[in-house]
Amino acid sequence: MKNKIFKSFCAVAMVTLIFGCNQASKKAKAQAALEQARKDSIEKVEQAEREAKAMEILTNLPEEPIFDILTDLGMIQVKLYSKTPKHRDNFAKLALSGYYNNLIFHRVINGFMIQGGDPYTRDTSAAAVAKYGQGGPGYTIPAEFVPEYTHKKGALAAARRGDAANPMKESSGSQFYLVQDAAACAQLDGEYTVFGETIGGLDVIDRIAMVETDPADRPIKNITIRAIKLDQASKPNTTE
Repeated sequence: MKNKIFKSFCAVAMVTLIFGCNQASKKAKAQAALEQARKDSIEKVEQAEREAKAMEILTNLPEEPIFDILTDLGMIQVKLYSKTPKHRDNFAKLALSGYYNNLIFHRVINGFMIQGGDPYTRDTSAAAVAKYGQGGPGYTIPAEFVPEYTHKKGALAAARRGDAANPMKESSGSQFYLVQDAAACAQLDGEYTVFGETIGGLDVIDRIAMVETDPADRPIKNITIRAIKLDQASKPNTTE
């Protein structure tokens, strides 16, 4: 009899323990969800503030602003072209709002070009890698082909989806590439929008292009775009 009572007591205790653990687990999950929601809300507010500030600066930029692309291997200084205003303004807006901060060059081909600007590359876990090259801000940009803007060494151009899915050759909303080899990229003239050029740091492009890559052309060691900042020479109210 005592044995049965003891077993019953143990069973009740076990059920109580399991129930208590489940409740604690649910509480912890709820708290984690609330904390994540709080962080997401703060991030949205901060991003909105960054974008508002970026738009304010954008209205005061010179026709061909200069931006500094800060990477793990040095700085690349680019000038944006005035005759591709849609691409110029979009790149400037994203850069000024911090969109490019901590993205990586996810496609690097020595003797061709280096490519970055995909927001998916903020997540460098193995599960996310398969998405590299597919990300963007949720919109595309109409092509702006200008004959005088060619794929010379250091040219800044917009990546895009292939012709079959994109017959109008619209550009990615954020992904861009920098030409390392003009001869190899000449075939891209009139096919991909060139909207800027490198005016400093061609050697940095070469250094990035020469890093070791895997069979999918991704660098074995991530090369990060730490930030893309407006160059001092292009800041509003800058004196000569």
